[in-house]
Amino acid sequence: MDRDDLTRAQDAISRFILACENIVVFTGAGISTEVGVPDFRSPGSPWRIHTPIPFQDFMADDKARREAWRRKFTMDDVYRDVKPGATHRFIAEGVAQGRVRRVVTQNIDNLHQRSGVPDDKIIELHGNGSYARCMACEQRHEIADIRAHFEREGEPPSCGACGGIVKSATVSFGQKMPLEAVRQAALDMKAADGIIILGSSLVVRPAADLPVMAAEAGAQVLIVNAEKTPLDRIAACVVRGDLPSVLPKNWPLTD
Repeated sequence: MDRDDLTRAQDAISRFILACENIVVFTGAGISTEVGVPDFRSPGSPWRIHTPIPFQDFMADDKARREAWRRKFTMDDVYRDVKPGATHRFIAEGVAQGRVRRVVTQNIDNLHQRSGVPDDKIIELHGNGSYARCMACEQRHEIADIRAHFEREGEPPSCGACGGIVKSATVSFGQKMPLEAVRQAALDMKAADGIIILGSSLVVRPAADLPVMAAEAGAQVLIVNAEKTPLDRIAACVVRGDLPSVLPKNWPLTD
């Protein structure tokens, strides 16, 4: 993308933002791959080697749980030192200014929180890999404690409060998405007048259905992504390119 194309892309994004009063930002893996978090689909991705264990297998078999935690810790080490990038900071600035009412994310890496977005401004459709929960009583468990136990005992953890199965607080393959998170995301996105989609391929459902619902409710949609998506057809504006390059350096000033 040459300088003129870059200027046009940034101007288009700024015009979209200025035309909206109630913005929801919807994010996918593309905002984190730019800082070193691997995605699931790219050739050579470590996720293809350390594939997450399906939910039913995890719940049914102790050996599967042991292997799931081994793979979890291996992948944690892959991106242990990753920090929020320019796109995370851009979104956090929009939230701090009151321009972004909510961030709906498919990511599980906790980078939105680490960039400064408050928990109550984030909806995590696929959960969060930075902690764990008991599947019975829902008590939170810290990953560092679980890892210390696992490396000491060689066994998957159980809940100290009730003895239940403890699992990373992510949505595994075959596990239902959190109903309350999906419900709240749908309400927020249908109430918005502007949806900004950043770094999502928009192929994972039902998450990818949410922007469609928002558009049908009257929201204008902006898609910024490196490649085409199946939902480009519903967007009022599509910008293709490297996110840190094409996003404005700062949020455009309101009147």
